[in-house]
Amino acid sequence: MAATENALGKRQPVLTKSGDHHDICLPFLVDDQLYGAVSVTVGADKMAPGEVIRHLRWGAGWIEVLLRRDQSRSFEKLQARTATALGMLATVLEQKRFHSAASALVTELARKLGCDPVSLGILKRNGAKVIAVSHVAGFGKRMSVLRDVRAAMNEAVDQEEVILYPPNPGWDYRVTLAHEEIVRSHKADGVLTVPIQHQGEIVGAVTLEKAGNAGFDDDTVELVDAIATVVGPVLEEKRRNDRMLIVKVFEVFGSQLKRLLGPSHLGRKLATLIFAGMVWYFATATTTFNVTAPAQLQGTVQRTVVAPFNGYLADGAVQAGAIVRQGQVLARLDDQDLALERLRLTTSRGQRQAEYARALAARERAEANIIESQIRQIDSQIALVDEQIARTEIRAPFDGVVVSGDLSQKIGATVERGQELFKIAPLDGWRVVLEVDETDLAEITPGQSGQLRVASLPDLPLNYTIEHITPISDQREGRNFFRVDAVLEDADPRLRPSMEGIARTQIDERLLIAVWTRPLVNWAKLLFWRWKP
Repeated sequence: MAATENALGKRQPVLTKSGDHHDICLPFLVDDQLYGAVSVTVGADKMAPGEVIRHLRWGAGWIEVLLRRDQSRSFEKLQARTATALGMLATVLEQKRFHSAASALVTELARKLGCDPVSLGILKRNGAKVIAVSHVAGFGKRMSVLRDVRAAMNEAVDQEEVILYPPNPGWDYRVTLAHEEIVRSHKADGVLTVPIQHQGEIVGAVTLEKAGNAGFDDDTVELVDAIATVVGPVLEEKRRNDRMLIVKVFEVFGSQLKRLLGPSHLGRKLATLIFAGMVWYFATATTTFNVTAPAQLQGTVQRTVVAPFNGYLADGAVQAGAIVRQGQVLARLDDQDLALERLRLTTSRGQRQAEYARALAARERAEANIIESQIRQIDSQIALVDEQIARTEIRAPFDGVVVSGDLSQKIGATVERGQELFKIAPLDGWRVVLEVDETDLAEITPGQSGQLRVASLPDLPLNYTIEHITPISDQREGRNFFRVDAVLEDADPRLRPSMEGIARTQIDERLLIAVWTRPLVNWAKLLFWRWKP
């Protein structure tokens, strides 16, 4: 035995010497498949070990022939069984509906195997239910027969075994009470029930009844088992596809719930917990809802400096962006013509003064009064010219910054009375002009607060309060927006007019998911309203 086990393990001849004899073991290999071994004990002086092995190989030739013959017969049976099973599968696949496929299968089985009848059942909650019987269109007159067949199917399903009655020699013991009842009541000589499986679970059974002494041999049982194995998954898929949609939905929901609450499926449970946590978070998490809009910084007051009279520009002292103080000279107009005019008027006054003195000396009272009025008129003209000369220096009306105006390229050019030269805004008062999109305008009301960050000072938060909403829309860059004015509460010496940035007006506290999905919800509402009948 030790030599035999060694040879079977090594799959080659083994020689063991023990005293005056040899133990020689030769394994039987056919197509590299191990079937057994032969062991002999030979005296050491009788025959050489190599000669013994050679004789054993010669003598084992008939064993190899016998094994190959059995293999050929088994292969032929397997081919025939496979061809029959594939034919049954083709019969089932030709039918579109489950019940027609089941009827075609039992009819073909009855014809092929000479059985009458052949019944097919599916597994329900309360046991098997017969849904097709060969060569029978309805079950109304055979309800008692179907009860017996159903009991036989349940008997096979409960034991999860193929049941044959009467059993062939060598079969293991199985409970066959329901099959015995069919043989007695149906006057059949043999009953065979084969469970049908799908994905490792029994989903039904097929029961065959046969009269005559032939019964069901082992090859027939293997054939029916092979057919049930091949067509079972196809029949189950057809049955599931033929169900109502609501049944499919409930089954999918139930299976998913079973996987979720049952053992294993750790990934599914973890994903469900994460999803539930996200749902809870978004159902409770809140945030401050802000309306974001482009904004521009402007002065509270903006003064326009214009030319006081027609003249020529002599000097432009400042440019846009310059910080000026009250009374600081911004520009000068040419006063040469005014100086000449004043000189003319002064000379004329001197002449009138001399004439007035002569009239008084001559005691010509009437003429003296006329000359005196002319002198007063000339004095008024001189005062006007002096005022114009003083106004040739254009000065800042208050402390501030020059918003616009650059006269450095217009020296010597003419200016007309009332022509705009500069715009000045104070540095101690600011307002914010927001461009609020029309979709957000309903959320804005006076008194709300917010923060502004300008592009040039992104780290500086500036608080403001909504003051006024202009009920006139404007369009720019494909946007329709309304102007909203706000008062800036904070001041910084680095601020300048016309600075642009982003303003965020605080509205109220809302759910985080509502804030994130607000644009999508508004778009969906408009779309629904557009297509609403």
